[in-house]
Amino acid sequence: MDITYSAIGRIASNGRYRLELQEQYHAGLLNLQGFSHVTVLWHAHRFGNAGASALVIPKPYAHGPSEIGVFATRSPYRPNALCVSIAEVSSVDVELGVVEVTWIDAADGSPILDIKPYHGCEERVKRLQVPEWCAHWPQWIEDSEAFDWESEITL
Repeated sequence: MDITYSAIGRIASNGRYRLELQEQYHAGLLNLQGFSHVTVLWHAHRFGNAGASALVIPKPYAHGPSEIGVFATRSPYRPNALCVSIAEVSSVDVELGVVEVTWIDAADGSPILDIKPYHGCEERVKRLQVPEWCAHWPQWIEDSEAFDWESEITL
């Protein structure tokens, strides 16, 4: 079964972080103002789809096990290079089709597939559990930008 998606814009992450939409999608930002965060679905274009070739990753995390299944990671190198990020909104310009965000873990030029408002009642989990090897990671998205991910990721 083939599934086809088209990018609605791109992520600009060259000093400032912006979600830049193609002109025909600008109106979709109407009334996004007021939401503090958005969920961004994007394509890891620098990696491409790995298909079934990357299902087990050797030691991707400094404190993790020696091997991890790709579905237990947030690696962009996956069967389908789909990634999801939560980003804090700084501003929304409907006319220009731009959402400025404080930070996003995506490469410059990454194609945006969708943007959704972040709803605490749907995205937050009250009794979250994670494996011991990643329990020291930030508990909140706001702390992720300052966390030393470079010393954590071994790939």
